[in-house]
Amino acid sequence: MVCLPVWKKPGSNVKKKKRKSDDAIEIRTWGDIDESGFDTDSHAAEKGIALKKSADSDKSSSRVTDDSAHIERTGLGDDGSPTYHQTNPESMSEVEKQKERDFRKKLNQDARAVVSDSIHKKVKLIVHRPDYDQEDQQEYVRLSKELMPTVKEIARKTLPYLEHEVSSDFARNRCYGSKFQAESVAYRDYRYFAKKRPPTESPSLVVGIRVDESASMSAFGRLEAAKRAVIAVYEFCQLCDIPVLIYGDTADVSKLEQMSIFAYTDFDKRDAHDRYRLMRIRARSNNRDGMALRIMAERLAVSPQQTKLLISISDGQPKAMDEYTGSYAVADMKQTIEEYERKGVIFLAAAIGQDKDVISDIYGKERFLDIANLHEFPAKLVRIIARHL
Repeated sequence: MVCLPVWKKPGSNVKKKKRKSDDAIEIRTWGDIDESGFDTDSHAAEKGIALKKSADSDKSSSRVTDDSAHIERTGLGDDGSPTYHQTNPESMSEVEKQKERDFRKKLNQDARAVVSDSIHKKVKLIVHRPDYDQEDQQEYVRLSKELMPTVKEIARKTLPYLEHEVSSDFARNRCYGSKFQAESVAYRDYRYFAKKRPPTESPSLVVGIRVDESASMSAFGRLEAAKRAVIAVYEFCQLCDIPVLIYGDTADVSKLEQMSIFAYTDFDKRDAHDRYRLMRIRARSNNRDGMALRIMAERLAVSPQQTKLLISISDGQPKAMDEYTGSYAVADMKQTIEEYERKGVIFLAAAIGQDKDVISDIYGKERFLDIANLHEFPAKLVRIIARHL
């Protein structure tokens, strides 16, 4: 449901009702809900959910534009600072709106197909394509200003190596091959070799960032640290022309929505306005990590890029209803990681909370990033991605 503002004639003496802050009610609208595959015949009373408004609640908005024809690919000014674009909902034609609906429907169908043979097959899932508004644009500008000089500098140093890599006769950073690279031993990731590249094979990278949007992310500045990190990764990938997938997830919003995925950026539908959607990352409810990892890992596994990197930003261990916690959830995550590593996906876990030991045990020490300093997190993440080029 989207509430539209009521127009009032100037000079009218209509009295406003005073709202009590303690009784405020919020109905969140993250996008059109695709309820295909849901059993809705006996859930008439569960069509909506009323939530008490919290301090970090987002404002619902149906304003979105997909008109990126007049925006530069990176959205950056000549001095490297982000350019500001006024939201113009009128610029989105009916054709574009239909394309957006079709894309969201496809994301839902694909995600449900991925988990259909897993322990999550009965979990009611909805993939959202979040809107954005002027406040999101302003927040993006505020957070990105201090990040862009560092991001541009890392990209400037990375691009020459990327150009050299494209022209190289050898594919580097392999677990096996005919040529040993002594300089790679310092990384301790077992990718010490290079192998002769076939004429049709080109070096490439695709990046996936999974953001845990559990309620605990609201504590100790973790939410803003996650936003700054995804901004840095997104802008770096734009500068280096790297396909990037940035999704957030939460669990147990309602009985009809047991798993929520938020598709902020997607390499199948690049939109210069996606950078503003990133500001809709929120601390929401529980977390069903294994399901989110499976959905994203499958997208990366079938992509044509040579290197497939999936980074999970999380502050705690998995916990969702019913009984998706403890050893059961851990076993599911480990199985997912092992399955998709065999398909060529590289996993990394960026731990920004109190459960670092648990996260390290789940992912393994070789895949674990201990983010002790949240301020340094964005630059550290970008450098890790640059290394995988």
